[in-house]
Amino acid sequence: MEVLTKAAWIGLAAIHAMPSLALFMPSLIQRLYGVPSSGSVGVLLTHRGALFLGVFALALLAAFDEQSRRAGVLVVGISMIGFLIVYANAGSPAGALRTIALTDLVGLPLLALVTWEALRS
Repeated sequence: MEVLTKAAWIGLAAIHAMPSLALFMPSLIQRLYGVPSSGSVGVLLTHRGALFLGVFALALLAAFDEQSRRAGVLVVGISMIGFLIVYANAGSPAGALRTIALTDLVGLPLLALVTWEALRS
């Protein structure tokens, strides 16, 4: 089961890898979110990349450090479920945000597995 848990954590880290790259490659903001990387929104989305780097790093750490898994569940869960709630409240708009929502939906079974493993130990 530990191999499956590690794989799930790595999968969750992978989900957060691309948005974290926006910190280093602001040109990704247009591709990921459909907005220009310049201006106030671009700055906020670049900062969002920094936050996603933290989520990515914690998920990767949780793959190999059992002591960090409960914190990982909390942070990754807030990231994924929080976005899905915000997206649904916004009327589930089409476009780039739908791709993000679908990616988070695909990751929910991984999140469920790591949550179960973190809380039962």
